[in-house]
Amino acid sequence: MSIRILIADDHAVVRQGLRMFLGLDPELEVIGEAVDGKQALQMAHQLNPDVVLMDLLMPVMGGVEATSIIRRELPDVEVIALTSVLEDSSVVGAIRAGAIGYLLKDTESDELVRAIKAAAAGQVQLSPKAAARLMREVRAPESPEMLTERETEVLRLLASGQSNKEIAYTLSIGEKTVKTHVSNILSKLNVSSRTQAALYAARIGLVDNPGGG
Repeated sequence: MSIRILIADDHAVVRQGLRMFLGLDPELEVIGEAVDGKQALQMAHQLNPDVVLMDLLMPVMGGVEATSIIRRELPDVEVIALTSVLEDSSVVGAIRAGAIGYLLKDTESDELVRAIKAAAAGQVQLSPKAAARLMREVRAPESPEMLTERETEVLRLLASGQSNKEIAYTLSIGEKTVKTHVSNILSKLNVSSRTQAALYAARIGLVDNPGGG
C-alpha cells in the first residue's frame, strides 16, 4: 500500500521537483497537485490523500486556513506544512491549525520522505528546539474532558513519538483501535492534531519531550 500524497504549492517548479523525487520512492504516490489552499481543500475531498504537503503562503486561501478546514472536515488526512521561512507565527499557526509537522523547503529529500512516512503512520516528530518554542506558544486546552486510563496510555506513547503500529504492538491492541483512541483523545482535548496532543502531554508532565526529539 503506497502513501497517497497531495502537493499544495503555488510554484510549479516546487511542485515538479517534489513530484519528481517523491516518485523515486516506491512507497509514495503523488496523486494530485493544487496551486492554492482552496484547490487543496477541494482536491483533498475528491482524492482523500494520506498526507498533504502544504505550502503556507499561497494566493486565494493560505495554507494555515486550508490546513484548519482539512483537519476539521477530513480528520484522517494528515498535513505537513512546508514553508520557506521558519517564522514563529507561521509555525505556531500551522500547528494550531492541525498540521502534524512542518518542514523548511530546503529540507533534504530523504528527511522529507521520512517525515511523510512518519505522518502517514501517525508519528509526531518535533525537534527539541521546535517543541520548546511550540510549548510556549500553543496553549493547553481549557479544562479538557477526562481521558480514560487507556487513552492516557495511548497519548503517552503517541507523544513519545510512537507510530500507530508501535502503539498497537506495545498495548497488544489492533491498529484500528489505536486510531479510535487517538480520535477520542483529540476530541476530548479539543485539539486538531497529534502534535497538539503531544505538546499537551508534555505540558502536563506525561512525557519529557514531545516527539521523542
